[in-house]
Amino acid sequence: MSDVSAERNDRRRHVPRHIAIVMDGNGRWAKARMMPRQAGHRAGAESVRQVVEAAGKMGVEVLTLFAFSSENWSRPQEEVSVLMDLFLRTLEKESVRLHEHNVRIRMIGDRARLSRRLQEQMASAEALTADNTGLTLVIAASYGGRWDLARAARRMAQDARDGQLDPNEINEQCMTSYLSLDGLPEPDLLIRTGGEKRISNFLLWHLAYAELLFVDTLWPDFGTDELHAAVDAFAGRERRFGMTAEQVERVGRA
Repeated sequence: MSDVSAERNDRRRHVPRHIAIVMDGNGRWAKARMMPRQAGHRAGAESVRQVVEAAGKMGVEVLTLFAFSSENWSRPQEEVSVLMDLFLRTLEKESVRLHEHNVRIRMIGDRARLSRRLQEQMASAEALTADNTGLTLVIAASYGGRWDLARAARRMAQDARDGQLDPNEINEQCMTSYLSLDGLPEPDLLIRTGGEKRISNFLLWHLAYAELLFVDTLWPDFGTDELHAAVDAFAGRERRFGMTAEQVERVGRA
């Protein structure tokens, strides 16, 4: 094996299976350029395109993007309308292209708050790409971690009442199966752009052991190079999952 091939294989071993991103900074990016906020959101959509393509090429299995939070509904109605329209048009435009690149699209969040047209487009994108075997792109829209947990609790309570779930058998694995990311690996790496250092009600259950990386780069300026830098930073961290460094080393040698 050549040195280049060995380096490439070594790099792939350190690529996270699942990357989650809080895409923050569109508004500030636009403000710094004396442009309307919607210009920042449009620029951010281009960053999404770059990052999805780069993640697929790197061998990432799942990429989850926080597109619109439960709390974002409290923003000015004009901005919410712009965001929803951009989301709809981007989904209409990109679904076919993503399908052609073997990307599977999965949506999570409270769809009841979204327009019927957007709900239909989301369902169409999921159906179109359902059998694809490449990168799984999860888009969190109208999503909140607390909403996810509350919904899971309601569903478990209903199943227990119907005799389909024994409360004594509820454990972490059972709980996970009722949450939005059921069937997918938990995020290994959370990236938040824009300089803020909080997770903002994103994937509260699933981020328990994720590596957290907060970068100052505003989302419209975050692209392929920045994603590679984030993955390189991830590769330099030691993930212990409660074990000692010596135990981790022994597991790595096994």
